[in-house]
Amino acid sequence: MQIQINTDKNVSGHEARAQSISETLTRVLARFNEQITRVEVHLSDENSATKSGGADKRCLLEVRIAGRQPSSVSELANTSEQAVVGAAQKMVRLLESELGKVGRR
Repeated sequence: MQIQINTDKNVSGHEARAQSISETLTRVLARFNEQITRVEVHLSDENSATKSGGADKRCLLEVRIAGRQPSSVSELANTSEQAVVGAAQKMVRLLESELGKVGRR
């Protein structure tokens, strides 16, 4: 499973953060490892660096499975890490639903 991480100008993309995100996604999506070819992570700060506020960190996850259209989910949270975990959990539920339907045919 290849993981590509993209950030907007308001989110720092440090190597340690990228490693942490990759480890989280690998762990949470492990049961789909054989089906997933690539995961794209898009992190953004909805309010930008000049404003403060509540849940303004957004994680958009796009998962590509061979022979299928990409699936995507997003999550807003107080921190980028929380947004990544929330989006990953949503993706698990989506993949369970989508892949489960394929298995029943």
